[in-house]
Amino acid sequence: MRRIPGNESSVGASESDQKRTPTAAMEYRSRKERLLAAFEQAAAAGREVRLRKSTSNLFRNRASGLDRNLDVRDFDHVIEINTDEGWADVEGMTPYEAAVDVLLPHGFVPAVVPELKSITVGGAISGGGIESSSFRYGFVHETVIEMEILTGSGECILCRPDNEHRALFFGFPCSYGSLGYCLRARIRIVPTKPFVHLQHRRYTEIDPFFRDIERLCRENLADGAPVAFIDGSVFSPQELFLTTGEWADHAPRVSDYSGMNIYHRSIRENGKDWLTARGYLWRWDADWFWCSRAFGAENRFVRRLYHHLGMLRSTTYWKIKSIVQRSGLLRLLGKERNTEYVIQDVEIPVTRAPEFLRFMFDEVGLLPIWICPAASPDPSARFSLYPTDPNELYINFGFWGGVRSDHSPGYYDRLIESKVSALAGNKSLYSTSYFDRKTFDELYNGPAYRELKERYDPDHRFLDRYEKCVRGR
Repeated sequence: MRRIPGNESSVGASESDQKRTPTAAMEYRSRKERLLAAFEQAAAAGREVRLRKSTSNLFRNRASGLDRNLDVRDFDHVIEINTDEGWADVEGMTPYEAAVDVLLPHGFVPAVVPELKSITVGGAISGGGIESSSFRYGFVHETVIEMEILTGSGECILCRPDNEHRALFFGFPCSYGSLGYCLRARIRIVPTKPFVHLQHRRYTEIDPFFRDIERLCRENLADGAPVAFIDGSVFSPQELFLTTGEWADHAPRVSDYSGMNIYHRSIRENGKDWLTARGYLWRWDADWFWCSRAFGAENRFVRRLYHHLGMLRSTTYWKIKSIVQRSGLLRLLGKERNTEYVIQDVEIPVTRAPEFLRFMFDEVGLLPIWICPAASPDPSARFSLYPTDPNELYINFGFWGGVRSDHSPGYYDRLIESKVSALAGNKSLYSTSYFDRKTFDELYNGPAYRELKERYDPDHRFLDRYEKCVRGR
């Protein structure tokens, strides 16, 4: 068995795995003890427990001035890599960028790597994560083997799909930190090659586009064909691009989209392309998909400045957005007048995907749209709070931008919520939601959530999921 420890500050995490160095085990124990002491202090004071962390990828409005009394920022280590068994132990606050940087030199990456560098492992598990390998490996939470979770009762619990805490294992995704926080996850990793060969195929009609996506997903799962990545980009009703990627040992040329070149433009310009493995995983990050245009990053002079300062990355735009939002600058300049910002990811069964895309064209008009298929690797696995059918192939639609509107605030978000529900789809909760509590409970399994809440957070130290995800507390 080939076991590779993490860096010098990496730590062991599972009580069931004793093959750790004493130093690593001691460091991890020390971190846990400090965290549990901070939790007890907050609980003794009768306060709600909230995280203090370095990054966030939430787009819903949240109450300001809250006491972030649980500092988890140092839970950001890759603990151990087991290449023989295909897993890695990673702490919950580890950004995927850091995880990839540790794993790639060993020829491995997480089975699903969300598209933005700052997304953390724990955040992707509790809130949902997806990427172009999801047609094979499912959502991020479906690549998890076990988790250590700090619960509202002040315990650090190891949960697996086959132990006494299996209900928490299957209930943690879509809990958004309302049941506990992931301190460590054992995640599935897969071998890589140095390069990824891309092919971009253009479609001018909706139905053939989705038929081919479904066919490619089914064929590559059934026959073990070489396609490793499948996603798509919709720029107009006549410009639908299906992108496939294959691992490659060699490349005749290599494109770089971390600097002056822009990946989403290349989709329309290049039928074939080659990227390094790392370049492929972060192909969207430098431009936050296509949202960087709102920050001037598609202007060559501004882009060159961002690049020179090392700021050509999604975290830069996130910081600028947060500053502008807190300052109320857009409101003062009148930029928010008659504009509704629609920032959403939704999953729709593939058979209903053409209908949803036509709805987006006809009723919303927000472009471009990212397309990403996802299928569960285990049809028997049921995640109680994540309302997807493990026997279904889903299409994720990602759309982020402003829509001109003379309607009441939230008109388009509500319209989208209604359509997603009508098509037996699922809406992620990282952004603004308008569900009433009864509808929310029906869609996101309120009874199962309350059972988990009562068992693992009986004193309600963590905020209720509805209060957090819909009411923005």
